Amino acid sequence: MTFAKSMPALRSASDTIWLAAKGFAIGTAGLIPGVSGGTMALLLGIYESLVESIRMASDPQTLKALLQRRWKTLLARLSWRMLVPVGLGALAAVITVSHFMEWLLHTYPVQVEAFFFGLVAASMLVVGRKVHRWSAKLAAGFVLGAVAAWLLMDMTPAQTPDTLWMLFLSGAVAKCAMVLPGISGAFVLIIFGQYQYALAAVTQRNILGIGVILLGAVVGLVTFAQILSWLFKKQHDLTLAVLGGLILGSLRKLWPWKESVAGAVEGVLTEINVLPGAWTTEVMVALLLAFGGFLFVLLLGWGRKAETH
Repeated sequence: MTFAKSMPALRSASDTIWLAAKGFAIGTAGLIPGVSGGTMALLLGIYESLVESIRMASDPQTLKALLQRRWKTLLARLSWRMLVPVGLGALAAVITVSHFMEWLLHTYPVQVEAFFFGLVAASMLVVGRKVHRWSAKLAAGFVLGAVAAWLLMDMTPAQTPDTLWMLFLSGAVAKCAMVLPGISGAFVLIIFGQYQYALAAVTQRNILGIGVILLGAVVGLVTFAQILSWLFKKQHDLTLAVLGGLILGSLRKLWPWKESVAGAVEGVLTEINVLPGAWTTEVMVALLLAFGGFLFVLLLGWGRKAETH
């Protein structure tokens, strides 16, 4: 499968609206610590096309056409019919639902994490279907990705200054991570000690802070997209296998039931996954939501297959 063949053909306003809706879902997923916007893009069937579109937007020939103001050439090279609606949808999600997601995570953390646990777990099936032929090499890549993500979830938040340059750096690294299925951009912000600062900038409409985050995100995104696009072209199945492993390892962060214990650093608490202490209504609801998230992915995959026939 080539990227050209995987690019969606937009023929109507409904296609554009649907892409904007997918962008909104990607942006919403990126607000949840432990959930990757890249995972959502994979589930929605636009991941590889989106990566290639971003790569083309930052290609030297594209930038040359921009500087020389060759607008026809520029538009021909840009997948703007995809990037604009997806980008605007994701931005709309960050601006409009950040307050709601903050409240939801604070009020119903177990239920929210349970739903996304099921959703992310099922996304491994999406990755598995995209691999043409599994082998020992791909299985090793899958395991390596899972171990890497598992160890990443063990990292404790750093003590970093709430400054604009740190916010820029955090935004750049978080956006790189957000492109990777299984690695949450929000979780990277937590590791960098910038999650609350970044979230406050959005919820309080801090234009300067939002601008710095977006600038860092753009720099990180266009840089990493070049690398990821090259990997897909050279080692498509191996890249997908590693991404599937990252998704598996990230489930450690999304396990709904946790307990705070003393960490390796004195005075710092860390969370460990535990089994629920009793069979309560909350546990039943959480399990149903996890199953609902899993089932949603299966139905989404079924719907996408029906669209292609």
